[in-house]
Amino acid sequence: MEEYKNITHTFKPVWDKNSKVLVLGTFPSVKSRENNFYYGHPQNRFWKVIAAVTGNEVPETIEDKKKLLLNNNIAIWDVIGRCSITGSSDSSIKDVVPNNIKNILTDSSIGRIYANGSKAYELYMKYSYKETEKEIIKLPSTSPANAVYTLEKLINKWSVIAE
Repeated sequence: MEEYKNITHTFKPVWDKNSKVLVLGTFPSVKSRENNFYYGHPQNRFWKVIAAVTGNEVPETIEDKKKLLLNNNIAIWDVIGRCSITGSSDSSIKDVVPNNIKNILTDSSIGRIYANGSKAYELYMKYSYKETEKEIIKLPSTSPANAVYTLEKLINKWSVIAE
């Protein structure tokens, strides 16, 4: 059985003053932490979905991923800045220290916040909502664990971020 590890989020949010939409995840997976960037697991469909809803090619490098987001006024970050977690299991998250999301909202044009999955939504409502006072819209998780949603269904649901 894997043990709990207390881990600090090590990479920065992607955003700029023109960002209009913020997509929040929970906390980076083991693969993302190894790659030092968001949605690093090869089976996670986040980058395929973002590319599809913005009409772009799927980005390969971290620089291309950042460019794709910023060129489409999309910001990404995670609700949690530090926590205890077993592997990549969102359900194991405890000892949460949330990120200060309010700073990004103050210094950008973000008007809408989306949660990448139920757990990101739940954590935002628990730790960040009273600070930001901004509603969040729950989208289905792009995680490979969310097998109920095909890539096509995810793209359909996530298309709201490009509106």
